[in-house]
Amino acid sequence: MLSKKLPLLQSFLVLVSRRASHLARQNYDVIVVGGGHAGTEAAAAAARVGAETLLVSQKIHTIGALSCNPSLGGVGKGQLVKEVDALDGLCGRAGDWAGIHFSILNRSKGPAVWGPRAQLDRQRYREFIQSELLSTPRLTVLEGSVEELLVTEPNPEEPGHHKVTGIRLANGSHPISASSVVLTTGTFLSGSLFMGQTTSPGGRIGDAPSSAGLSKTLRERLGLRIGRLRTGTPPRIVKDSVDLSLANVHPADRNPTPFSFLNTHTRCKPEEQLPCYLTHTTPGVERVVRESLHLNCHIQQDTKGPRYCPSIESRVLRFPGRKHQVWLEPEGLTSDLLYPQGLSMTMPPDVQLRLIREIPAMHRAEIHTPGYGVQYDFVCPTQLSPALQVKHTQGLFLAGQINGTTGYEEAAAQGLWAGVNAARSALSMPAVALSRTESYIGVLIDDLVSRGVTEPYRMFTSRAEFRASLRPDNADLRLTLKGFEEVGCVSSLRYQETVRVRDSLQEALAALQALTLSSHSWKKKLSDICISEAKLALLTGMDMLQYNDVSFEKLVSAFPELLSPYMEFSQRLKIEAVYRPHCDLQRKEIARIQKEESMSLPLDMDYLSLPVSLSNEAREILDRVRPSTLGAATRLQGITPAAIVNLLRYVHHTRQNERRTRRKESDQKEKSEEEPCARKTPVLQ
Repeated sequence: MLSKKLPLLQSFLVLVSRRASHLARQNYDVIVVGGGHAGTEAAAAAARVGAETLLVSQKIHTIGALSCNPSLGGVGKGQLVKEVDALDGLCGRAGDWAGIHFSILNRSKGPAVWGPRAQLDRQRYREFIQSELLSTPRLTVLEGSVEELLVTEPNPEEPGHHKVTGIRLANGSHPISASSVVLTTGTFLSGSLFMGQTTSPGGRIGDAPSSAGLSKTLRERLGLRIGRLRTGTPPRIVKDSVDLSLANVHPADRNPTPFSFLNTHTRCKPEEQLPCYLTHTTPGVERVVRESLHLNCHIQQDTKGPRYCPSIESRVLRFPGRKHQVWLEPEGLTSDLLYPQGLSMTMPPDVQLRLIREIPAMHRAEIHTPGYGVQYDFVCPTQLSPALQVKHTQGLFLAGQINGTTGYEEAAAQGLWAGVNAARSALSMPAVALSRTESYIGVLIDDLVSRGVTEPYRMFTSRAEFRASLRPDNADLRLTLKGFEEVGCVSSLRYQETVRVRDSLQEALAALQALTLSSHSWKKKLSDICISEAKLALLTGMDMLQYNDVSFEKLVSAFPELLSPYMEFSQRLKIEAVYRPHCDLQRKEIARIQKEESMSLPLDMDYLSLPVSLSNEAREILDRVRPSTLGAATRLQGITPAAIVNLLRYVHHTRQNERRTRRKESDQKEKSEEEPCARKTPVLQ
């Protein structure tokens, strides 16, 4: 999968420019607005499902650009990348193509919370994404800025107060219509850039903000609740001006682990990987921050920023007197820049230079591009359904930072799922949802639409109740089969490979389960393993793999004829054996949640006058959020267990009445059909 040749970037730009000048059509199934991680995944997913798709981006050459950090994955985030890949998304394969430093974070803990991560070559990543989009059937790319959404009266047969039917570009061209529109505006929706005391409109340095008309449509025409969030990025440092001998070297993993289930290796060879470097802040850094606060208007505002990736100003003010980590990360194999992870800042450029030179390794450093802050609008995500469609607006889907999240991986996951459902809606297919019991994508979406956000949302493994089951190693078995059989976004090539893997793993697990010996016999077979011979019960191969010092390779050496055919799955089988007892214990709880999530709640239910014992607070919360299922209602802050019980009784009672009514109508229909037949039956003499 990594041997393909990418077309030249210039070829992509020429072809897209031609498309921009002469659009072959003015009507599409799906229009995606924005070419970041959410937008590219949404456009590709919609096209894979079968929709004629248009991707609109302000600048063609920035499609797939890594706006902030040159990395992908991490703890929680790596799980999202693996799941996006399992659903045939782009970012995992792009990471394998562009990665220059691969590592597994959290390796000292259990495999369920390992975090696959890679430093990326910015140019390689962007070129891969653009190449994939260029070769995707049914996908057209257009350079332009969206002025407003086209809004009409809703279809009375479907829930909603409005219907989005397309877009109008800022250049005054003809409107472009579509059955579904996906907004992935990132930080560009009414974006403002901050550097020192200077403020300018924009969502990324060098780019214009999205049209004010788009924000106005969302806020005034559609009546959506809009909030404001902020983020920031560090200065880029000239590599040759840094004394890396004064920093601690952190090499990459000796054997790179690919993100994609289709890849057995990465493009970057193990010996070609670049190291990262770790250094720390000093008291001088804190002094510069405090002395320059009056010059920093971004940090003085109360707009919420990312808790888990704060600016150096926020870290100093929240944790005075501490040393803070600063990672110096390469931006590419041939790049002359370093990315100082942990030094996001918004002070004036001359003060930024003073600050970084307080760190010994950067005492002579030069800044290539200064850091800056961004403030932008987001839509409160409790106004979305689990399909990421705006509840009261037909045909409008949102994904990425517009929903209050932060990070490439969170954006990509939302983009893929919004693109899938936008395409299914356009093609008159029912919406699909992912449960939090089966994926981190399901956890992410459920958290957003059920609980909302008060600060930029970041994924962690701790957010998933069933992380022992939702591991990076089994994302293909959890999602690829569903993606092909139920969703329609997975290619037959990937599906066939996953079926092969599933069948082989099942055979291997059956062989291990059938391999049964006494503890004494196992002791003789594996002499260097500490096994208590006092155990009277027979032990299977699966039982043995649960021992820390028993690897699948050791079992193969003892039983080569039986187990050697499954060597390619050695790590997966070890992980499966370790987590099987935990997963067995969780099945009952998973079944309970799945049952609750199967109980749908009507979107038009009048909670304020519902004849149920509910507090006014609970009624207001339910009326505002409008959870799609009883399971989603249980996770709303302020909804008590008593309220859930009363709501459950009401749903059961309503369903029973509906079943009785349908049964009565069916009986009456059968009776009315039988009576004419009885009158026409001739009497035999």
